[in-house]
Amino acid sequence: MKTLNNHIILYDAECPMCQAYTKAFTRSGMLDANGRASYQQMPAEVCPVVDRQRAVNEIALVDTRTGEVSYGVESLFKVIGNSVPFLNPLFSFAPFIWIMKKVYAFISYNRRVIIPATHAQDGIQPSFKLGYRLFYLLFTWLLVGSILTVYAHYLTPLVPIGDPLREYYICGGQIVFQGIVISLYAPAKRWDYLGNMMTISFAGALLLLPVILVAKLLGLPALICTLCFLAVAGLMFLEHIRRTKLMQLGWLLTISWVVYRLALLAIILN
Repeated sequence: MKTLNNHIILYDAECPMCQAYTKAFTRSGMLDANGRASYQQMPAEVCPVVDRQRAVNEIALVDTRTGEVSYGVESLFKVIGNSVPFLNPLFSFAPFIWIMKKVYAFISYNRRVIIPATHAQDGIQPSFKLGYRLFYLLFTWLLVGSILTVYAHYLTPLVPIGDPLREYYICGGQIVFQGIVISLYAPAKRWDYLGNMMTISFAGALLLLPVILVAKLLGLPALICTLCFLAVAGLMFLEHIRRTKLMQLGWLLTISWVVYRLALLAIILN
């Protein structure tokens, strides 16, 4: 694989996703062994040429010979296109570039709620874009609702099937309910908490997909599907505790999260 030499890509040391894919670039030989560094510990030779805030929002790639800097998807296209040249026409196609910039921004501006930083440091932090956070909440709500709607059929007769849109109402209702609680308790952390909460819900829904597949192919009893659902709910509960601790929110949000779910379960069963 052809290596892009004399370039340094600047990643967010507090972002596990950023660390993972930039490390993949160096390990695969797309960048040389010293071709990555965190912007928190930016090398002195690239400091004068990098827009620090933009580098936080959009990963920067610095040509150490010319001082040229590219950001975001352009950085990724440059690294990948150098190693896989046949993709360069696609990377030059304007509609594809526009779409990928939107996808990149969607992930970048939500990356701290997708995978939270375990050891947040002082210094420049990613910008907050309310539009991208709202779209993330909408995106995860629709996917969680659709997966749980399918899964609900495998819980009958233990759990009544209910209204076709029931799971959407439940998921959307929890966003509203927890949104009210966090707004009263810690309004400054409202959007970070809601983003983390929906990531937990989305991860839980994804864990149910293998159960849906096995149930569809082999036919699992409703009891087994219910036990799997409860096991996933337990994992979500533990992850909710972990994330609220990282956000220093205490136990109130976890308690209200559980109360909402138990109240809805009681309503459904009755």
